[in-house]
Amino acid sequence: MKLLCGLDEAGRGPLAGPVTAGAVILPEDFPLDILNDSKKLSEKKRIAAECIIKEKACWGVGIVDHETIDRLNILQASLYAMRLAFDMMMMKLPEWAKAHNYDGYTVSAMADGTFVPEIHCDEAKCEPKADGRYPQVMAASILAKVERDRIMCEMDKLYPQYGYARHKGYPTPEHKRICREIGPSEIQRMSFSY
Repeated sequence: MKLLCGLDEAGRGPLAGPVTAGAVILPEDFPLDILNDSKKLSEKKRIAAECIIKEKACWGVGIVDHETIDRLNILQASLYAMRLAFDMMMMKLPEWAKAHNYDGYTVSAMADGTFVPEIHCDEAKCEPKADGRYPQVMAASILAKVERDRIMCEMDKLYPQYGYARHKGYPTPEHKRICREIGPSEIQRMSFSY
């Protein structure tokens, strides 16, 4: 049986916080109508979908912090986050596959974008806008986005003056203005320009 793992990241563009990634293999009976590119779903629908994905699918999430982003660069950090997510998912896969009677399976992967992370599977490909075409990649994008938003809301409690719960670290005029006025926060990506 051939299993397809979808891979996607969230948080390449922000000036602060981590980049996150999701890796998801969906079961045959998954309710695909709840999925879409995470950017096209409301926050409420993303959170509801995340619960169902985590309940029914084989999944993993990777998180790479702002310091590693500065050290590696954002592209390499994104690919690293995908690799971490994939490795987490692969650790769960034997038990999940057994529970679903998926015997003798092989795993291939589809990553959103134009680069493939270094992962160990039968075949790994990438495709621009895969998060709008493949349900597995849609599911991965939802996990990545919800996880990152959750982290940034927690960061908002630590650094309330930066407004992270509102803009999630993206380069909004408000975020840039605050950074210029009071300086960078502890989770700022220092390799990004303001």
